[in-house]
Amino acid sequence: MRTPLISPFRRVSPASIRTQPHQPGDNLRGALLMCFSMVGFTCNDTVMKFVTQDMPLYQAMTLRGLAVMVGIMILAQREGGLRLQVPRTDRVAMAFRIVGELGSTVLFLNALQNMAIGDLSAVMQSLPLVVMLSAALLFGEKLGWRRMSAVAIGLIGVVIILRPGTGTFGIWSLVALAAVALVAMRDLVTRTVGRGVSSITIAFYTAMTVTLMGFLASLWQGWVMPGISQILLLMLGGAFLTLGYMTAVAAMRIGEISYVAPFRYVSLIVAIAAGLLVFHEWPDIWTWTGAALVVGAGIYSIWREAQLKGE
Repeated sequence: MRTPLISPFRRVSPASIRTQPHQPGDNLRGALLMCFSMVGFTCNDTVMKFVTQDMPLYQAMTLRGLAVMVGIMILAQREGGLRLQVPRTDRVAMAFRIVGELGSTVLFLNALQNMAIGDLSAVMQSLPLVVMLSAALLFGEKLGWRRMSAVAIGLIGVVIILRPGTGTFGIWSLVALAAVALVAMRDLVTRTVGRGVSSITIAFYTAMTVTLMGFLASLWQGWVMPGISQILLLMLGGAFLTLGYMTAVAAMRIGEISYVAPFRYVSLIVAIAAGLLVFHEWPDIWTWTGAALVVGAGIYSIWREAQLKGE
């Protein structure tokens, strides 16, 4: 008998992400969903980088955001309607999360316009390591010397990718690093949001505020008359982004985190392929070397955490 898929927006108990033990095949399904998620996010990035070659960035953000909001509302109807009420105890955390999402989105998309998509994706792979280090500093989570060494190696990989002091390193490298920091803040704050706030509620508020911010900024930057192809591409990007959100949540609820999380690095492969096929960008040897260090350190950290939980 087939195991039913868990809805990515179902409310769950505070004690666990899952309410039932893992079933045979859950990890494989979770890994597959995580791969779909990373493909969705990276395809959205590719669409945005392509469209913003001829369209102002904030106009593109606004139009894509409208598509995402429509998609979320359609999904919400399947789950019994959109619930916008946020408990008073979670409002401060939600506000900080939205600030992190807004800042990281603006910085990431500006960097995406000015960096090779493969190079930017390689820098973003340091996120799990930054989150782990930040959790240790802010929440007192213990890190042994092995995982601290992995963090150090991963950050060295980022330095190799960006190469400070060379012509490769510039303002957009700093923008990319700032985006990583804000995404890490967003993810850490998300941990403090109560389980009573559904994932689809968080996604809707995020999409709404990013769209509103994009619209306000577009009034300053200006608009151009979009072509049919650009509108269709932005709708496609919105669909990819919605797919990414939905499958990422489902992946973490179906599979074991230690098994599923390493498949996040699929995004780097997709980004490099998209850079080559769409933008004719090919990473140099330094980017390959740095990315290998970042990904290797991240996978080791996840594996080590799984080992410690099993002891």
